[in-house]
Amino acid sequence: MKSLFNPQIAETAARNTARHFPLHRGEKLRTTFSELFSRHIGNLNSEVWFEGELLLITGQSESGKTRETNEVLNLLHAEKVPLPNGDPARIVQCDLSRAGGWKDLGRRTLNAMGYELSDNARLTQNEIWSRVTYQAKAQGIIGIHFDEVQHIFAGKSDNDREMVLDNFKTLLKSRGWPLMLIMSGVPELADHVRSLDQTQNKVTHVHFEGIDLSEDLGVIHEIVGSYAMENGLEVDEDLMTEDFYRRLAIAAALRWGTLIKMTIASIGKARDSGSTSLTLEHYVNFWAEKANVNVLATPFTQDGYETLFRPDKPFQVSLL
Repeated sequence: MKSLFNPQIAETAARNTARHFPLHRGEKLRTTFSELFSRHIGNLNSEVWFEGELLLITGQSESGKTRETNEVLNLLHAEKVPLPNGDPARIVQCDLSRAGGWKDLGRRTLNAMGYELSDNARLTQNEIWSRVTYQAKAQGIIGIHFDEVQHIFAGKSDNDREMVLDNFKTLLKSRGWPLMLIMSGVPELADHVRSLDQTQNKVTHVHFEGIDLSEDLGVIHEIVGSYAMENGLEVDEDLMTEDFYRRLAIAAALRWGTLIKMTIASIGKARDSGSTSLTLEHYVNFWAEKANVNVLATPFTQDGYETLFRPDKPFQVSLL
């Protein structure tokens, strides 16, 4: 019986998943973050009360916003920028979910800081968030990255959404330790945060655009070639055409993160098959398996691929 563990697939994932491909939007995010972060550190050094700022990062699912944000925070922590007391500045990350409210988010945030709060702890919402700001100052945490923030607004009334925004404002304006906030999520998140922008003018928005077929084919060429080379594979001639790059972009629903993951998975298939080259067949087989369709019904094999496969429906055929 064939083993369930496939070392070629595992090695390919281990070698490539943590790899970061530099894209222009990543440089834009780093520049914007650098300005807000540096200003925050300068304000702390002034020892005069100030209000924190909010960096809003939006993009479609699988657009790569989480990866780019992680890369920025990794660079920050590697620099070990000193705070007034000499400790290195840190930013922690907290994922949001649809379940629970502001009190639950406070518990999650404390957990992200490494402060375990028992579910049985009888603390009020204000007491929990007071601990958040206290722990932040004590640990040199100058900011919090909340990911998938749209979840906390889902299904809430206008009044409840306004209350959530008011609570976020409190973190920005904390007298004891104002925090820098990073919020990331789908484009609709910008609508929720707009009222915060109007009342405080503390929001800087970076939006991750999808793949532009008129401008980004050269970048797609670089991605396919560099990932193949990194894994010791040649690139088949069929993959070095404008037609393939367009089909690959549509197959990835015009999302950079999906395109890179698809390329890594296709490389895994190539290595598993013993091939010395990355070929169209490897992409076709991966997409067909992912979408649960025949290999003849993929963006790589259909003439009308531009209308059959929509950007809002990854790995689906429109007619289905």
